[in-house]
Amino acid sequence: MGGRGGFSTHNGPYFIRPDSDTAEQAFFAQPRHANGLGVVHGGMLSAFMDGVLAGAVWRGTEKTAVTIHLSVDFLHMARVGEWVRGEARLTRATRDVAFAEGRAWVGGHDVVRASGVFKLMSRAR
Repeated sequence: MGGRGGFSTHNGPYFIRPDSDTAEQAFFAQPRHANGLGVVHGGMLSAFMDGVLAGAVWRGTEKTAVTIHLSVDFLHMARVGEWVRGEARLTRATRDVAFAEGRAWVGGHDVVRASGVFKLMSRAR
């Protein structure tokens, strides 16, 4: 997946499933994603979920959005060498603001659950 800016490009690559009913993304956890304990850093998981939720907002509104609020609950660890998969859905949208919720998992267990509020942007012509 391209076109996400320097920060996300550095943290990726991210892979998407375009034919899904929900916004789905994944990344393969590498050593650079790990903290000192050798598990995927909470900041990486937060940034990943921010992008997954924003993807759900885009799919539901076809508008670019910026994060107003992000809430992440850490439920389990992800380790280097594992695929971290995420999915999200738009739960509500107004003219200016959208809400989304999602989760990331490894194998059969959830790693994080997240929700976010996003400001819908209109591009200058």
